[in-house]
Amino acid sequence: MSKVDAFTSTEDAPGAETLAVRAGQHRGPEREHSEPIYTTSSFVFENAAQAAALFQEQEEGNVYSRFTNPTVRTFENRLGALEGGDFCVATASGMAAIAGLVLCRLKPGDHVVVARGLFGATLSLFGKFFERYQIGVTQVAVSEPEAWRAAVRDSTRMLFLETPTNPLCEIADIRAIADIAGEAEALLVVDNCFCTPALQRPLDLGADVVVHSATKYLDGQGRCVGGAMVTRDPDIHDAFFGLMRTAGPSLSPFNAWVFLKGLETLSLRMGRHCDNAGILAGWLQGHPAVERVFYPGLGDHPGHALAGRQQDGYGGIVSFRVRGGRREAWSVIDATRLLSITGNLGDAKTTVIHPATTTHGRITQEERDAAGISENLIRISVGLENAEDICHDLARGLDALVAE
Repeated sequence: MSKVDAFTSTEDAPGAETLAVRAGQHRGPEREHSEPIYTTSSFVFENAAQAAALFQEQEEGNVYSRFTNPTVRTFENRLGALEGGDFCVATASGMAAIAGLVLCRLKPGDHVVVARGLFGATLSLFGKFFERYQIGVTQVAVSEPEAWRAAVRDSTRMLFLETPTNPLCEIADIRAIADIAGEAEALLVVDNCFCTPALQRPLDLGADVVVHSATKYLDGQGRCVGGAMVTRDPDIHDAFFGLMRTAGPSLSPFNAWVFLKGLETLSLRMGRHCDNAGILAGWLQGHPAVERVFYPGLGDHPGHALAGRQQDGYGGIVSFRVRGGRREAWSVIDATRLLSITGNLGDAKTTVIHPATTTHGRITQEERDAAGISENLIRISVGLENAEDICHDLARGLDALVAE
């Protein structure tokens, strides 16, 4: 057992912050302190017999970086440890993780229940692509467990949700929905992108699989694209890894290394994101140009109590509706000077976007209406800047609306 193995063993029960810095690393003969980047497509074998054994999975080791790479494996092991999962497979993007899971677990005739408030690309993936392959999809309100129960059919094989949702920050009762999935002998898949394991561990609440867009908070600085699937079920892992080996939606070693560096500061950053988001949400709530604020940290949020029970913080996403419509929302966005107008989130820099015409612009109007994605809705991914500066920047446009 290496020093890192011993330090992160179950017996020692290290805290999440320690796992984020130490877990998964196996130092090589160079005795490196920081994790190296293995920028190689392939690996050399000692002899033909070893090559055959590795290719036939009779021996563990590196074969080809499409599915075995030491840097990627370190990221997988670290994220898996943080989520409390036994298995993690990294992917080229968060959407690749979701698509891969569906491809390796579902077949024509199967049925999926999904949250109505999913990220727009996820809804498109289920609604526009997988339905072509005779996989039925039913959308339900994420915060109503009985709606999930009512939507389950004999053919239901998967329940899929985000919590908090994007962009209205609705909260799903993971444990209650996990019980429903268990009764139906279906998988519960939770997209943990908004909370990360620093704030929420869905596997501990009964979920079967956690998926991530590592592009967001796990990176934390908007540098790279990647994703991951985490589970405790060896059958799910084996099926997913088999798809990865064959289809190859692989995470690059460089991106994996960047995400490793992001994980080291994840808990610190998430705490600051939460603090700043709480300040911004409270300030927005008192502004006369704001119609409604969506943030689970506010006492009047419908999911406030539930979020307090199953999360260790309320997250860094704040959405709000201005008084008016698209014109007014766009004018507030365009008046900002500090905030970045971009669809990405989870960045150290605060970002602002108009969901109805961007992140959720490719789903139908009916789907937007059902999910509450109105023309006057603005989403803020609250960054690490001074909170007063963020409020001041938004005040430019909001104050102008009041003055009209």
